[in-house]
Amino acid sequence: MKTLLSGIFILSAFLLSAQDNTEIFLFDLTNNNSKIELKNGKNISNNEGYDNQPSFMSERYILFSSTRNGQTDIAKYDTRYDSKTWLNFTEGGEYTPLKIPNKSEISAVRLDKDGTQRLYSYNRSNGESTELIADLVVAYYTWFDEHTVVSAVIEGEQLNLYTSNISEGTNRKYATNVGRSFHKIPGSNLVSFISKENENQWQIKSLNPETGATKVIANTIEGVEDICWLDSKTLLSGKDNILYKLRLQRDNNWKTVANLDVNGITKITRLAVNAEGTKLLIAGNVNPQTSTQETEENTSENTSDNTNTNTQNNTNTSDVETIVQRNLEAYNARDIDAFMKDYADDVKLYAYPNTLQTDGKEAMRKSYQTWFERVPDLRAYVKKRIVYKNKVIDEEQVTANGQILNAVAIYEVENGKIVKVTFMQ
Repeated sequence: MKTLLSGIFILSAFLLSAQDNTEIFLFDLTNNNSKIELKNGKNISNNEGYDNQPSFMSERYILFSSTRNGQTDIAKYDTRYDSKTWLNFTEGGEYTPLKIPNKSEISAVRLDKDGTQRLYSYNRSNGESTELIADLVVAYYTWFDEHTVVSAVIEGEQLNLYTSNISEGTNRKYATNVGRSFHKIPGSNLVSFISKENENQWQIKSLNPETGATKVIANTIEGVEDICWLDSKTLLSGKDNILYKLRLQRDNNWKTVANLDVNGITKITRLAVNAEGTKLLIAGNVNPQTSTQETEENTSENTSDNTNTNTQNNTNTSDVETIVQRNLEAYNARDIDAFMKDYADDVKLYAYPNTLQTDGKEAMRKSYQTWFERVPDLRAYVKKRIVYKNKVIDEEQVTANGQILNAVAIYEVENGKIVKVTFMQ
């Protein structure tokens, strides 16, 4: 047992990298004549705890790892509606979610409770997972193409670089002692990685996954292994709260782009740029006193919204989901007292769109107490969840008296209590 727990700790340390309160920020990015500017910074994770490893699934959707109720899963953020959904509900924790090229599936590294760590693909419709690489403990990775993964594999107490052909089930080792940052280099057939072979100076290198050839590109900022590519010649990196850029064959050293202290970011940990080079994702440790909604630059633009939305001010999105999840667990336990504790005295239940079913807490209690007593196999499973401001929308599969029912429940929360539920069947 001691050996197993030790192994789990080592695997977790590689993935979490001792990051505590991390958040994901989305910025508009302009790049004119090598002058890079960031504007309209916004915290899109807005969640207490671990939120990290963001990537662009498309121009509209963003993926990242996010912890809720002690469980790390794959979150998908919709930039159009400023909303978050969950793509899976496994017992293991998912890290580094990426869209698989030319496929509809998502991939992620999963760390199970027994210490098993593997790379999986996930069905976007139902969250079902399939193991992709059976024999390697992948910690970090990127896709070269729809068949080829370039990854950092845990061997002993270090990370070594492998390429894996998913279709053929083959793996090849090309470098030792590498970092966690892997990126397809724009406009090329190469992947960049961080080499730590020289302990005094880490280097950014390129790899040709088809031939195994490597080449030095540049030196990293001292002690920094997180980078991304803005274009085929420009690298971005960050140290503490400063964002830097390096223009290959032009800049002799890394140059300052922006101080992110105004956004509350104290340490940059991950970076990602969209395909057009117009959006930048930054994950980082944040000042706990920083607002979890908007940066100072955007506060004045949203004054009227903040004045008119009391439900958003009184209960943030992470609290809203915590309340609904806790209520679901009480439902599955058929604990009527714990279940009713989350509802307001004047709670109303509706059948979609506006047919009132019960009015008030006491009427609701009588209805559900009878339900709990009559259904010993009662259990609700959330297939998909959307959290939007003070609302949680759950697509649920409910088992009751040997039958399986599908439904959608829309919960509305105000001042820490559920005030309205609308059911769709």
